[in-house]
Amino acid sequence: MSDDMTERQRDLIDLSAPAEPEAHAAAEPGAATSGVGPDLPPAEIERITHDVIAALKSVHDPEIPADIYELGLIYQVDLEAEGLLKVEMTLTAPGCPVAGEMPIWVKDACETVDGVERADVSLTFDPPWTPDRMSEEAKLTLNML
Repeated sequence: MSDDMTERQRDLIDLSAPAEPEAHAAAEPGAATSGVGPDLPPAEIERITHDVIAALKSVHDPEIPADIYELGLIYQVDLEAEGLLKVEMTLTAPGCPVAGEMPIWVKDACETVDGVERADVSLTFDPPWTPDRMSEEAKLTLNML
């Protein structure tokens, strides 16, 4: 798999894209789309995007020495009206011992971002996570390069 394809399939967060229900449903796995409810200036969108990524990178899988963003566990992020941030994520395996806690950790981390009033985190296993979703940084950390 090329580096370009890997980058497109993993966590892309574009909080400036308008919500389009049909495009949203057809998005390829790992491509985050967004529906920013209120009109936000580009600088504010950029700041929120940066801060959300930093918040996601602060959450680590306790069994793997890498953060969930670099592991490719975040499938989609949408910022909606009233500061509602919707995050769709997965786990490395359905039987993950922290399956009940990790979405709470993600919610708590995202809710620290200025401009995010509330975060709703949903868990999915479709498509299932594979190591192909990991960034090169995570692969390097785990000696997989």
